[in-house]
Amino acid sequence: MAPPRLYLDWNATSPLHPNARDAVLRALDLFGNPNSVHGEGRAVRAAIEHARRQVAALAGADPAHVIFTSGATEAANMVLTPEFRMGRTPLKVSQLYYSAVEHPAVREGGRFPKEQTAEIPVTEAGVVDLDALGASLAAHDKSAGLPMVAVMLVNNETGIVQPIAEVAKLVQAHGCLLVVDAVQAAGRLKLDINALGADFLIVSSHKIGGPKGAGALVTRGEVLMPRPLIHGGGQEKGHRSGTENSLAVIGFGAAAEAAMEFEARNEAISVLRDRLETGMRGAAPDVVIYGSEGQRVSNTTFFTLPGLKAETGQIAFDLEGVALSAGSACSSGKVGESHVLVAMGRDPKLGALRISLGFATTEEEIDKAISVFAKIAARRKPAGEAA
Repeated sequence: MAPPRLYLDWNATSPLHPNARDAVLRALDLFGNPNSVHGEGRAVRAAIEHARRQVAALAGADPAHVIFTSGATEAANMVLTPEFRMGRTPLKVSQLYYSAVEHPAVREGGRFPKEQTAEIPVTEAGVVDLDALGASLAAHDKSAGLPMVAVMLVNNETGIVQPIAEVAKLVQAHGCLLVVDAVQAAGRLKLDINALGADFLIVSSHKIGGPKGAGALVTRGEVLMPRPLIHGGGQEKGHRSGTENSLAVIGFGAAAEAAMEFEARNEAISVLRDRLETGMRGAAPDVVIYGSEGQRVSNTTFFTLPGLKAETGQIAFDLEGVALSAGSACSSGKVGESHVLVAMGRDPKLGALRISLGFATTEEEIDKAISVFAKIAARRKPAGEAA
């Protein structure tokens, strides 16, 4: 019998949290359309609104300001648009500025034409260059419309925490809109949309132990809103038409509630991550662990093992029964150069692998990962030779 596999790719997707599983199973009996006025419809509506309150609590927001979507990518495409309304008055957004380490869902620019997007560099430490951002915003011609800034709170590859408070100060000083991708921060950092200074926050269900197929765009208020991406029956107060995916939304709510109990869990995960990295350095002193000198979330290790290509390493770990990622796992399974490493001024040809831990990771699993890492490190090609 083959030994059990080891899952260390929680940043790509989280296994279903037991609370979310139970919520989904209960929701299977709620078959009514949540937009129907009869009892069956009202029962589903009540469950969805309960989930809305749970997600709002996770984001530190008003439940009325949570718009359910099919996921974080849809939420990004919804909010990244030149067309807004301030109440009933159209408002033009003329430029999108995004950091060089953003997720592809943001880097693609949403509904902005390519010529209306601009990349802001990051430092060698992987943190957004505040001077460059400030200079870009100061030079922006507001007569054509407001600028929008999109900066993630936590990078999905490195786990590095971005200085959102400083970004928000710049944004507010220049009268801009701020969109914060909080997908990898949810359940790992305390979220509060107002304290962050964000106008819009993006969160995802399957990154925190909920089902796939649900996400949310969280807004600071209801006056300033983007033009809807999906039109039709006017669900979600007209912001996102289409009958809600009640099973996924209800599971999302349960996972969000569980994710709020993160402090003790993250402390334990941090101990496991430190144990992992100590073991990796012991097995291969030349291993490069990105972001280890700065502020990271507790669960992520993004590393390069000289002499080992990313795709070769990913396959080698998989053959040993360990699931991890070569950078982001959100590009149709492609293993290519990491735009995050490029942005940090690193040689992308070195390749990098990402180990990410979660609520079910154990010390025994970490020790197994170290053992597999040592085995792969011992048989790699010497640095400088083709892997």
